[in-house]
Amino acid sequence: MIYVQHLLGIGHLQRSLYLAAELARQNFEVELLSGGMPRELTIPETVKLRQLPPVYSPDGSFSRLLDGNGKDIDDNWRSRRKQKLLAFFEAFSPQVLITETFPFGRRMMRFELIPLLEAARHSVDCVQVIASIRDILQPKTKPGRNEEICELIDQYYDHVLVHGDQKIAQLADSFALAARIDEKVSYSGFICAPDHELAPPGVGVGEVLVSAGGSVTGLEILKTAIAAKPLSEFNKLHWRILVSPSIDDSQFRALQQIAGEGFQIERNRSDFSDLLKRARLSISQAGYNTVTDILNSDTPAVVIPYAEADEIEQTMRAQKLQDRGRLVLLPQDDLAPAAMARAIAKADQQSSALEVNLAGGINSATMVLEWLRRTGEEN
Repeated sequence: MIYVQHLLGIGHLQRSLYLAAELARQNFEVELLSGGMPRELTIPETVKLRQLPPVYSPDGSFSRLLDGNGKDIDDNWRSRRKQKLLAFFEAFSPQVLITETFPFGRRMMRFELIPLLEAARHSVDCVQVIASIRDILQPKTKPGRNEEICELIDQYYDHVLVHGDQKIAQLADSFALAARIDEKVSYSGFICAPDHELAPPGVGVGEVLVSAGGSVTGLEILKTAIAAKPLSEFNKLHWRILVSPSIDDSQFRALQQIAGEGFQIERNRSDFSDLLKRARLSISQAGYNTVTDILNSDTPAVVIPYAEADEIEQTMRAQKLQDRGRLVLLPQDDLAPAAMARAIAKADQQSSALEVNLAGGINSATMVLEWLRRTGEEN
């Protein structure tokens, strides 16, 4: 039985769903807890998604947490949510607890996660506690934070599962004290989107696919792409612009008005991964899921990494892949139609061949099975 804890961020929830589905295919009973805002997602029948009282951060700084009504949370709210989380844990009584990102991030959720980890360590049934993290982390700059992470790993965790390819990036690239926890670290490879979300026949073939998040920067990327088309060598192709649901309807209509002919402006689609495989070129940000979709395709790509609030995770990921000739990095500060057109031309000259481990889902499930087997033998 597997118990997966998810806290914030739609992208992280998608990756957790992919992992949970693979675990379920290995005959585990899987419950996935989401603590972020409810989203319209395709939930595998084999995975039970449980929703905690939702919480979110209004910006990338994560200095404030708001409840589902947009109000600042208080100690009473924290206490109620902690009790709900512990009740879920006790009712399910899992063999394995997997926390997504924590303790390498989500520090503001310590009020519920430390009690959860304590409950796991005092549980007779829960014999494995695993930290699930993406390929590259946002490096810590505040004194003592890296030491604190190592202490939590030492105290509560049996394994740290890095969902990336060690040949592309190692944990030490973004976590300064990786050597201190090296014996607990394993690399699964990238976790890819499942192949069952197929686009309709013929849709998306040979077009330019543009996507971005729902931030102000994401909207600017979409506008810049529209302005870059006449300057691009791909100006005669059909361009599909996918708009985040976080961008409001008035801005969506404004994009439609400035685009004109040769564009299709629509909301995000669940068949994005398949559309990307069919595209002639992709323009996007450099989040984990999107980059994994790029790596799982032969499509040339231009990426504009998210760089607000001192975030460098996406830039680090994009730089490593640009160094290997797989994509072209266009810095957010250089975002302009002419610069995007030049980046498109450069991406079209690159080889899309790059040997990379994309079996992160099944590899993760296999490792969890092996860790449980070893624990059973030791007991």
